[in-house]
Amino acid sequence: MLEQLLSDPETWKHASIPFVAALVGWGTNWVAIKLTFYPVEHMGWRPFPGWQGIIPSKAEKMGATFVDTTMHRLGSLGEVFDEMEPDKIAAHIIRTVEPKLDGLIDEVVEQHHAELWSRLPEPVRQNIYNRVRAHLPTLVDELMADIGDHVEELVDLKDMVTRRLVTDKPLLNRLFLESGDKEFKFIVRSGAYFGFLFGLVQLGVWALYKGWWVLPLFGFLVGYATNWIALNLIFRPLNPVEIGPFTVHGLFLRRQKEVAVVWCRLVTREIVSVRTIIHNMLDGPHAARSRALIKAGMRGVVDEAVGVARGFARLAVGREGFEQIKEDVGDKAIEVSPEPFDDPVFVEERAAAVEELLRERMEGLPSEEFQDLLRPCFKEDEIILILVGAGLGLLAGVAQLFLVFGGIS
Repeated sequence: MLEQLLSDPETWKHASIPFVAALVGWGTNWVAIKLTFYPVEHMGWRPFPGWQGIIPSKAEKMGATFVDTTMHRLGSLGEVFDEMEPDKIAAHIIRTVEPKLDGLIDEVVEQHHAELWSRLPEPVRQNIYNRVRAHLPTLVDELMADIGDHVEELVDLKDMVTRRLVTDKPLLNRLFLESGDKEFKFIVRSGAYFGFLFGLVQLGVWALYKGWWVLPLFGFLVGYATNWIALNLIFRPLNPVEIGPFTVHGLFLRRQKEVAVVWCRLVTREIVSVRTIIHNMLDGPHAARSRALIKAGMRGVVDEAVGVARGFARLAVGREGFEQIKEDVGDKAIEVSPEPFDDPVFVEERAAAVEELLRERMEGLPSEEFQDLLRPCFKEDEIILILVGAGLGLLAGVAQLFLVFGGIS
């Protein structure tokens, strides 16, 4: 009897049902995750609409959400900048600029008054170099103090974060993929587990009733349900629940400390770093105020450097010429301002200082707020992901009906 049963092709066709359902569950979940993040840029062929990963397609909105739901809970921009230790930033700027100082002064003055500058006696020029060098530490310290006091007015945090993520969509993907690595792998694996269980139910129904719609319908249900269950197990229950000897808690939420380490490391190096803050200060929505601050400081440096020769300088180049030199010095200072922050070692040191602050605060977030790190990734278009899984499951069910069971009987 058993031998006859095993030799019957129909037995193996029926036995394939739960395994096909497991494959459908795994495949639909895998495709759903891939479609969430890829392709990074829109791909398609006209007149068809094409596709872009859900997260990259909403980079601007994700950046704003990042600031509104997360950064504001972890600390103000003023706190972050203060944690970077402005005195050490000032010292680094001085170390970077000082060796180039003489050349920068030559470049500025020679731009409009090369002949005059070349005729100045060497001791006079050297005196100017020395005066600027002597005044530089005070200037930079005062500038850092002003920035620290007004950083919220000089830097637009939302613009800074949004611009960074819009121009670097792979970085936006990494923010989610690296923080939720284990959860995404669980979604894919769980599709196979839950798919197999649904397949056993499907097998029972198919054994009793072989309607043409059974396999496509169950394919649809498997694709829909495996995605829905997996997504909910990641974030639910929100707080630990004791069920007998077991503690049930959302998979992402129970990894709060582990995720905080990964997330804060990436954010402090790539998104809210001393480099991105300075660049936004100089090129962001409030750049005019920042540039005016730098120029005001540099005008004082020029006056100090010329010193007793100020009257001679004005006589030699005229009042307008002297003012132009001060303007050019300010422009050059703005031009070279980002250079010290292209040093990866220095950026890493400042990032490490901020990372500890953010990580401690993130570890202390309640589950309701902590889930907002990854939840927007799914919440934004969760129903699309589920329906994509359902649609693929439906197609798999139709394929199984025709390829395995020979179509409608």
